[in-house]
Amino acid sequence: MIKHLTLILLGWLAGVCVSQAQELYVNTEPASNMATNSLGIRTENQGYFKPDFRNRSTLEVMYGASKYLMLHSSVYLSNFYQDKQRFEGLSAYAKYRFYSADTVQRHFRMAAFAKASSISNPMPNQEISLEGDNTGVQGGLVATQLLHKLALSGSVSYLRAFENRGGYVPVNQNSVGYSLSAGYLLFPKQYTNYEQTNINLYAELLGKANPGKGQHYLDIAPAIQFIFNSVLRVDLSYRTPLVNRMVRNTQNMYLVRVEYNIFNLF
Repeated sequence: MIKHLTLILLGWLAGVCVSQAQELYVNTEPASNMATNSLGIRTENQGYFKPDFRNRSTLEVMYGASKYLMLHSSVYLSNFYQDKQRFEGLSAYAKYRFYSADTVQRHFRMAAFAKASSISNPMPNQEISLEGDNTGVQGGLVATQLLHKLALSGSVSYLRAFENRGGYVPVNQNSVGYSLSAGYLLFPKQYTNYEQTNINLYAELLGKANPGKGQHYLDIAPAIQFIFNSVLRVDLSYRTPLVNRMVRNTQNMYLVRVEYNIFNLF
C-alpha cells in the first residue's frame, strides 16, 4: 500500500512539473495556480550594471490554498536608492482562478489577481512598481492557454500608488500594466520519470503606461528555466527595452531566481 501511494504521489508531482512547466513564467504569473496545500519558497536577485551596479534581493513565500486560490508574500532588500543594502518593505499577492476549460495536454484558464505593497523608499521614478519601489495596490486579469508543449499568457492590470512610508509622494499615481508571455517545454522530449530535468524557454513582453503623461515602455525578456526532480526551479532572465519613454529601474535588468516547492504540506 505504501509503495503504491508513493508511486501515485511521484507520478502526480511529475505530472504537475511536466504538463504545466512551460506555464511557470519567469517575469509574470499565469492563470494557473500551485497545487493545493503546496508551499513554495523563492529567493531572487535582480539588478543592473550601468551607470553602476545596483541590485535588489527578494524573499517570497507562496502557498496553494486551494485549486482556485494562491497566496504570496514578499520582502525586499536593495541598494537602488542608497549605497548600502537595506530593507525596503513588503508586499502581498493573491490570485483567484475563476474559469478553466481542460482537455488532454491543453487547457484555457482565466484568473483575477490583486497585490498590495508597503515600501519606505524615496520615489524619483515615473514607473509605479510594487516590487520594492512604491506603496500601492494593483488589480488585474490574466488568461493562459496551454497547447501541448507551448503555453501562451496575457495580462492587463491597473496600479495605484500612494505615499511611501517616510512621507515620500509618488511621481505618478495611476498606471496600466500589460504583458504577453510564451513558454515552450524544450526538454524532456518524452517523459519517463519525475527525476528528469525540465528545460523551458520563454519570451515575454512587459509593458506599462501612465495615462495622460506620455510615459510608457515595452520590454522584451527572454528567459531559460531548469526544473530538477520536479521540486527545484532555477530561472535566468534579462529584460531590455523595445520602447522606453519612462524613468525607471527595471530597464536592462537581469534576474536570477531559485525556488523550492514542498507538495502535500498538510
